[in-house]
Amino acid sequence: MILETLHLLFFKNYSEANLRLSPRINCFVGDNGSGKTNLLDAIHYLSLTKSAFTVSDAQSIKQEEEFFVVKGRFKQEATGSEQTEPAVTSEVIQVSLRAGQKKAVTHDKQAYERISDHIGRYPAVLISPYDTDLIRQGSEERRRYFDSLISQLDHEYLELLIAYNHVLRQRNSLLKLAAERQGGYDRDYLLVLDEQLVPAGQKIVEARQQFLEEFTPVFQRHYQQLADSRELVTLDYKTQLLEADFAKLLRVNERKDLTLQRTTVGPHKDDFVFLMDGLPVKSYGSQGQQKSYVISLKLAQFEILATRNQHKPLLLLDDIFDRLDEKRITRLLQLVADHTFGQVFLTDTHLDRTDRALADLSEQVSRFRVEKGTVVAL
Repeated sequence: MILETLHLLFFKNYSEANLRLSPRINCFVGDNGSGKTNLLDAIHYLSLTKSAFTVSDAQSIKQEEEFFVVKGRFKQEATGSEQTEPAVTSEVIQVSLRAGQKKAVTHDKQAYERISDHIGRYPAVLISPYDTDLIRQGSEERRRYFDSLISQLDHEYLELLIAYNHVLRQRNSLLKLAAERQGGYDRDYLLVLDEQLVPAGQKIVEARQQFLEEFTPVFQRHYQQLADSRELVTLDYKTQLLEADFAKLLRVNERKDLTLQRTTVGPHKDDFVFLMDGLPVKSYGSQGQQKSYVISLKLAQFEILATRNQHKPLLLLDDIFDRLDEKRITRLLQLVADHTFGQVFLTDTHLDRTDRALADLSEQVSRFRVEKGTVVAL
C-alpha cells in the first residue's frame, strides 16, 4: 500500500498544498511551527479519519476558513495467483469537514455508509514525541491507544465499542436526569440499558485479553532489540470484570452511580499497566527506558498490522532526530534499511542532518521544504 499523492485545502496552517510522494522515504524539513507535523496529521486523517493530535475536528480547519479537505491517492497491489501478476489498483480517499456539519469520508467519490467502515483499510503507525504520554497520562489515553489498534484489526471489535459507548452515554444521561429530578427516574429503563451494556462489555474485555496474548511477546521482542537490556517489560490488563460479574457490578454500584451521575464500572474504566521488572514504568523507568518502551509498542503495532493485513502500514516518524538518542535512531534507520517498513514519512528541522542519517540508504528518498504553511519539493 503506497500513498502516491497528498492534497490539502484549508487544513490547519495550509491554504493549499499538493505533493507527489516517494513510494519509500519522504522527508519534510523545516523550522518548528512551519507545519511539518500537520502533513503527518493529514496522512493520519486519511488512515483513521481523525487527527492524531487534536480531539476536535474543527481545530483542523484553517483559521478564518469554513472547511478543510484532505485527499490522497493510494496504490494498492492485490495478490495474484501463481500464473498471474498482482493487480494494481488506484483508490482516492477524501476527508472533509465544513464548520457546523458532519465530517465526510469518501472512497473514490463514494461516501461510506458509516465512517467506521473505513477504519483498518489504510493502516498507519505514528511514532511521535508525545508517545510517552501513554505512560505519563491516565488510563483513558492507554485505552484509546489499544482500542484504536484493535479496531484496525477487528471490525467487529470496533462495532462493539461503538454500540457499548452509545448505550453508556444513554445510561449516563439517565443517571444525570435522575439527579436533576432528585432521585426520580425510570429504573426499568435503567435495567434495559444494563441488559444491553453487559454482553457488549464482556465481549470487549475478552477481545482485549486475547489481543494482549498475541501482542505482548511481539512487544517484548522489539524492546529487547531496541533497548539491548535485560529488564523484563510486560503489559498488565486491569479490569473489574475478571473478578466479578458485570451485571452484578452494575447492580451493586447503582446507588453510587446515581450519586456521581455516571457509570463507575465497566470496560470504559479499565487500564493497561506498563511494567518493567514488575514495577510501573511511569514511576521507576528512566526517560530512556520510557522512550524505548513506547517505541517498542509502536514497532509491535506495526508488525501486528502488517502481518494481519498482509501489507505494511504507512510509518509516520515525527521529530525523531530531535527527541531520540543516537542508539534508538540508529535502530529505527536500520529497520528502514532492512525493508522492515514500507512507505516512510519523517519530519526534521535540519536537512543536512536528515541527509547524513539517510546517506547509507539506497532507497528512493523525496525531500520537501516546509515554510509556514507552504511545502516545496527539493
